[in-house]
Amino acid sequence: MSLDARRSEIAHNLAEVQARIAAATFRAGREVQPQLVVVTKTFPSTDIAILAELGVRDIAENRDQEARRKHEELAGLDMRWHMIGQVQRKKAASVLSWADIIETVDRMELADSLNRAAVTLGREVDVLLQVSLDEPFRDDRGGCHPAELEALANHAKSLDALNVRGVMAIAPYPGDPGEAFERLSTMVDALRSTVPDLDIVSAGMSGDLEAAIAHGATQVRIGGSILGARPLVQ
Repeated sequence: MSLDARRSEIAHNLAEVQARIAAATFRAGREVQPQLVVVTKTFPSTDIAILAELGVRDIAENRDQEARRKHEELAGLDMRWHMIGQVQRKKAASVLSWADIIETVDRMELADSLNRAAVTLGREVDVLLQVSLDEPFRDDRGGCHPAELEALANHAKSLDALNVRGVMAIAPYPGDPGEAFERLSTMVDALRSTVPDLDIVSAGMSGDLEAAIAHGATQVRIGGSILGARPLVQ
């Protein structure tokens, strides 16, 4: 596919997703639309450059090595890079070399590692606390147990280089995303006593963004509906 054809394809898909977000926001009776984050993992740097031309400023990656390469290839591009994959503690400094925000802080030990790396790099880092919506809870997937969320928030807030901006969650599949995001909304309301300036609720993907927006998501992470079928990872 030529670059012009790919640009037209992405522009068309992006407009459709933006219309879905606008409609869902209206139905929810909300005035401010959630932030769109385009998930670019496994897609080439040329797609990210096209997204930038189309006005997208937030993109998400889940693999450190791939994201670092793209970040270097697109040096100078005005984008905000989100890490949405699980972060190995030993990779904290490497991830912070490109990521502006880490959305997957789900344990105190990881928060500590990110804080140490950020202090060494002389920077602060925005983080989201990932909470599991699986019932029953599964410890083989990302996200802390809901009962541990407040303690994790208190610990992360005590660290000098971390800015706790909010929470991130993924609806279980199969399952009812509306029910899961309703539980998330209750967790967020309770967490505001610990994090009163919480302003990001990252929830909702291509198949369930409407349910997420209905239950208060302020950010949605969309990949396939904009960029199409994901290329095979080499």
